[in-house]
Amino acid sequence: MRLFCAAAVALFMIAVLVGAAGAGPLDDARAADRRGDYATEFRLLRPLAEEGNAEAQTALGDMYAGGHGVPQDYVEAVKWFRRAAEQGFADAQDSLARMYVQGQGVPKNYVQAHMWFNLAASRFSGGVGHLNIDAAARDNLAEEMTPAQIAEAQRLAREWQPKMTGQ
Repeated sequence: MRLFCAAAVALFMIAVLVGAAGAGPLDDARAADRRGDYATEFRLLRPLAEEGNAEAQTALGDMYAGGHGVPQDYVEAVKWFRRAAEQGFADAQDSLARMYVQGQGVPKNYVQAHMWFNLAASRFSGGVGHLNIDAAARDNLAEEMTPAQIAEAQRLAREWQPKMTGQ
């Protein structure tokens, strides 16, 4: 029994230490965002984003798109969304597609928007009964496009390859 208790305590301590080790700047940035402490969030995200962390790049893009703690700057938002999207990060692909639909930071371009929605939709891992919002957005957008535009967007999506540079 004593051995069992010692093993249980050891496993608990390992779990605590691993959890603490897993907490880092990205988790701290998320917490700062929840508190509305955008200065701290930006300070933590910027180095991670510059190192190529796609989640940090997307969060930084969100900050610029929404003007949270930084002046609203759609061009800067697109820059960060694109860096993450080109690595295959679905959230950034969705955000970049929406920028193309709205013409925010980039010229309005339904072919590019459809391509990015399509790529994001292909990474959807939801189960039965979950809505793939990227597929729905892509399909709704297709109603505004010509068959030639849809074909071009589909070709671009098929030929797309992720870039792992992070920059």
